[in-house]
Amino acid sequence: MATLQLTTDNFEQTILDNDVVLLDFWASWCGPCRMFGPVFEEASRNNPDLVFGKVDTEEQQQLAATFGIMSIPTLMIFREQVMVFSQPGALPAEALDNLIAQVRALDMTAVHKAVAEQQGEPAH
Repeated sequence: MATLQLTTDNFEQTILDNDVVLLDFWASWCGPCRMFGPVFEEASRNNPDLVFGKVDTEEQQQLAATFGIMSIPTLMIFREQVMVFSQPGALPAEALDNLIAQVRALDMTAVHKAVAEQQGEPAH
């Protein structure tokens, strides 16, 4: 699957409709973003069951502000609507592949329980 261009119009639905969503917050003038772009694209081709989205921080300033993006590129990963990873900086391909494997291996029952406890909700 090719990467999706995410905007304020399709962002929320993309997160809600998909189990795992990887986001690349980037800008065309950013050198490290241009270096990370092909790595992100390759990972999207190697993991067709996952959704890979790009958020152009110049065009989507509201989304960048909502997520407090201070440095680009920033990689964010959602699984079952929970942000499970967020880190600025370009990753080498091996590190991104390793990260994807870790996200796939997460015990989401435990993650949802921890989120509920953090928010002061009773655990299910």
